[in-house]
Amino acid sequence: MRIRFGFDTRATPAQVLEAFTDVGDRRLEIWSKTLDPAKYEVREAGDGWAVIREGSAGVPFWVLLRYEWPARDRITWTLLDSDHCDRGTGDIRIAPRDGGGSRVEVTMRHGGGRGLRGRAVLLVQGLVAPVALRRVWRAALDRLAG
Repeated sequence: MRIRFGFDTRATPAQVLEAFTDVGDRRLEIWSKTLDPAKYEVREAGDGWAVIREGSAGVPFWVLLRYEWPARDRITWTLLDSDHCDRGTGDIRIAPRDGGGSRVEVTMRHGGGRGLRGRAVLLVQGLVAPVALRRVWRAALDRLAG
C-alpha cells in the first residue's frame, strides 16, 4: 500500500527537519498529539540516523523504525519491526515556500500485514492517514513555528 500526501506549514525548512530528527525528550513534546510516551524508546542514534520504537497514544500498535536524514531537505525511514506489519518505508521531502514556511511531501509504503489484525490496520491506515496525518503534522509544525 502506498500513501501520499502533502501540506504547507508556517515552519521553516530547518524547523521541519529539526522536528522530525530530534530524538530527545523534545520529540515527545513536539509530537504530543501523536506519540505515546509509554511506547517511545530510542534504541540507537548516530550522526544523521536513529532507531526508534514508537506508537500512537490510544492504539495498541507499535513500530521500530530506522530514521535517516541524508540531506537537509529529506528524512527517510525503514520499518525494522512491528506488531502488525512486515515491511515499510517512508520519505519526507521539505521545500521552502515563497513568502515563508515550507511545503512538506510525504510518501509511505507499507505491506505485509501480519494476520487479519495487521491487514485491518493497514486498510484503516490507508483510508485515514492521508487526512489525519496531514492535519496533525501540520498543526504540530505550525505550533513549533510559533
